[in-house]
Amino acid sequence: MKASVIGATGYGGIELIRLLSNHPDFHLDSIYSSSKDKVPATEEYPHLLNICSLPLMKIDTEKITQEADVVFLAVPSGAAAKLAPQLLANDTKVVDLSGDLRLKNPENYKKWYKKEPATAEMLQQAVYGLTEWNRENIQQATLLSNPGCYPTATLLALAPALQAKVIDPSWIIIDAKSGVSGAGRGLSQMVHFAEMNDNFKIYKVNEHQHIPEIQQQLNLWDEETGPITFSTHLLPISRGIMSTIYAPLKKPMSAQQLQQIYEETYQHDHFVRVRPLGEFPGVKEVAGSNFCDIGIDIDERTNRVTIVAVIDNLMKGAAGQAIQNANLMFGFEETAGLKGFPMYP
Repeated sequence: MKASVIGATGYGGIELIRLLSNHPDFHLDSIYSSSKDKVPATEEYPHLLNICSLPLMKIDTEKITQEADVVFLAVPSGAAAKLAPQLLANDTKVVDLSGDLRLKNPENYKKWYKKEPATAEMLQQAVYGLTEWNRENIQQATLLSNPGCYPTATLLALAPALQAKVIDPSWIIIDAKSGVSGAGRGLSQMVHFAEMNDNFKIYKVNEHQHIPEIQQQLNLWDEETGPITFSTHLLPISRGIMSTIYAPLKKPMSAQQLQQIYEETYQHDHFVRVRPLGEFPGVKEVAGSNFCDIGIDIDERTNRVTIVAVIDNLMKGAAGQAIQNANLMFGFEETAGLKGFPMYP
């Protein structure tokens, strides 16, 4: 199957190139950029020398749909809403890594993203690609909305406890941290080396655009889920996300009982690893991989559960999960092209 990447000069785009170049079923056929035309990819990314000889091409949606079986949109929010309708032709399937198609309520998108939303038709057609919890719909999808990085870690962490109805959904606090690659490749003072080195920052307090995405999915699982408290921080590392979550239990239970719920829930999910009770993951332990590692505990003093989930924001939080979803969309093995070990140290 021929695959194209639009937005190939960003971090998500280059990660897609890396994965697709080694995929057994997808062939990376073309790469596109809004700012480059007929420029060798090696000029943008010298590490691709003798690996990827494709040129970066100007976006031509008609040409892309005639040649590609699947298109990955690794473009900034606001661009995918315009491109997706043009790409859904000639049986081409689209996987969007931006936030344009995640929120079903267009007014929520306007409020949190400060941009014009996609059409109602596109929003309804787009399937939310939280792979482990939506496989059946993903397998039938032609237009897929890849979840955000923070939502992926947070939702995978909360789903077993919420769906087993062991936690109070009206009082959930999420303390999340990300490496600076999550901010993208654009220049800003916040991710400047002198600003972030030896530093640790909170940002977008009570206004992060991933809040409504997390809330939307939690409400689908349990309509009693109240407004979440979600705080995001920047770590002085390149890649990785840690989401630490606190929620009260509905009734007392042991950590062993909760551990059993998590282990049984994810026992058949290759990319979700539930750590042994009392063991908590670090971001280094999933770097460069498509794994989400989860550790849990219960504080008997406060009757609260603590859930810790880690992912690589560019892999399970972006390109890796996009490939995982595309595998399902085309009937390939779900783990195809994603079986690599985490990078350590």
